[in-house]
Amino acid sequence: MSAADLARGIRACRIDPVELAETFLAAIGSHEHGARIYARLTTERAFGEALAARGRAQAGHPLGPLDGVPVSWKDLFDTAGVATEAGSKLLEGRTPTHDAEVVRRGAAAGLVCLGKTHLSELAFSGLGVNPVTATPPNIHDPALAPGGSSSGAAVSVAAGLAAIGFGSDTGGSVRIPAAWNDLVGLKTTWGLIPCEGAVPLARSLDTVGPLCRTVEDAALAFGVLAGVPAPQVEGLEPAEVALVEPEALVLDTADAAVAAGHADALGRLGRAGVRIARASVPQLAECLDIAARLSAIVNFEGWAEWGPTIEAQPGVMFPMIEARFRTGASITPEADRAARAALAPLKAAVHALIAERGFLVMPTSAILPPPVERLMADDDYYIARNLLALRNTRLGNLLDCTALTLPTGTPMVGLMLVGRPGDEARLLRAGRVIERALS
Repeated sequence: MSAADLARGIRACRIDPVELAETFLAAIGSHEHGARIYARLTTERAFGEALAARGRAQAGHPLGPLDGVPVSWKDLFDTAGVATEAGSKLLEGRTPTHDAEVVRRGAAAGLVCLGKTHLSELAFSGLGVNPVTATPPNIHDPALAPGGSSSGAAVSVAAGLAAIGFGSDTGGSVRIPAAWNDLVGLKTTWGLIPCEGAVPLARSLDTVGPLCRTVEDAALAFGVLAGVPAPQVEGLEPAEVALVEPEALVLDTADAAVAAGHADALGRLGRAGVRIARASVPQLAECLDIAARLSAIVNFEGWAEWGPTIEAQPGVMFPMIEARFRTGASITPEADRAARAALAPLKAAVHALIAERGFLVMPTSAILPPPVERLMADDDYYIARNLLALRNTRLGNLLDCTALTLPTGTPMVGLMLVGRPGDEARLLRAGRVIERALS
């Protein structure tokens, strides 16, 4: 059942929140990969929150539209009295005294916290592979990468071990695991949802977003995170949705199955009445060129954030993640400032194009999930696959956009809509149209 359906059942007193929490916790405990998905459970908290939700449901006074729904939190969101280690031995034993602001908002809306999910170390990989703590299994094949960095968040939902998973997205960390596990994932506008109490990677890019089964669930979860009424997702007709497919870059060197799945999805949308055009969007390639020549920002900020800690404990990290952090050490502040200045007109041009023509549409990731065994055995392969997995998604972060990934019906191939900052409500309504057309 979707999170929205569970919540409706709770409000109608057809579903008992305590029994629901028990069911999810039992499923996690008996799942053959439960320990690879959840870093730790918050059983006592879950039962306390579920018991309170039961009382509110019986009294007819829910805290919100998701009151009593069991969810998971990526293990970089602080939870009071429970370890939050961000998938790294560098933070082993780190136990905060207060909830992150988004966790607090979730509790205030009646969400039931089941536990904390595994992730790429310090959230710095799009692949989701973490030999330091655990690599969650891709829902289609445990031998494949789950996508990262919100790997456990995605798999917890796809495996039926949470109704919603909450993750973070700095370069694609919500959208890639959502796509590779056939979920809906929302990358929110930077700064709209507070990151206080979340272990940072790059503070000027970090965002918080949900991974869900449906667009309706994503809208309800967004409302909780942003502290606003959930956007209404119904009401648009296919002809009212306009999409623009960039003519270059987004399908370059894509896996054949991705290209075929993307084309099939666009064909079905066109036949359903969605307006789709192709256009030159040279700013996308220019954006990646700036990131390659000057600064990708995340590397620069990541090293500034974690460099001293890494230097103080050499050899503790997964070598591929540590090496990626170290690339930031060679980026000068002047180069980083130049990159940000050069990106500014590109952002303005892309935002203007979206306002005039419609949401950009592209494959969420250009590749299918690669095999974990090869990623661990071949450093060059790991680096190449990680960069290609992130290529399309990171555009949204660098260009200050919001984005939504949706399942296409082709396993592990996501369709991504890219909108302007603050476009979440419009994006979710368009997403609901596309969800209906592709389901």
